[in-house]
Amino acid sequence: MADFKPTFGWLVQRPLCFLAFGFGSGLAPVAPGTFGTLPALPLAFVLHYCGVSGWLLAILCTILFAAGIVICNTAEKLLGIQDYGGIVWDEIVAMLLVLAFVPFDGLWWLWAFAVFRLFDAIKPFPIKWFDARIHGGFGIMLDDVIAAFMTLIVMNATVLLV
Repeated sequence: MADFKPTFGWLVQRPLCFLAFGFGSGLAPVAPGTFGTLPALPLAFVLHYCGVSGWLLAILCTILFAAGIVICNTAEKLLGIQDYGGIVWDEIVAMLLVLAFVPFDGLWWLWAFAVFRLFDAIKPFPIKWFDARIHGGFGIMLDDVIAAFMTLIVMNATVLLV
């Protein structure tokens, strides 16, 4: 089943897979992780304008993380492929977590997006260590949350330097 390529129609028939694939953004033919992270930006924007504070968004991310374990695990089982690149719910949740603690400013968000994508793509220690050892829905979610925390360290260092 390694050659299986999900389609938008396939996702729509499976609501948890639709969520796992970031509302379809994970179907991007190139860089699905990058495209899959993008939905976090308008979501965070709307939540900000609805009055959701950074701390409330962080609490929401905890709930979305727990839901993501089930969502990603289900998608992985239905696909029959471990940690399929199109599963991007983890990227969305992790990016929302980063944006919860980053100033509400386009340049800060762009920098946060770039740093997060870099950490998620190159997987430095400890991300790669956890990614290699913990699998299933929890493993899919965990490495991106670690990348989010590493991104926040860089963002805080940036604040100190700017």
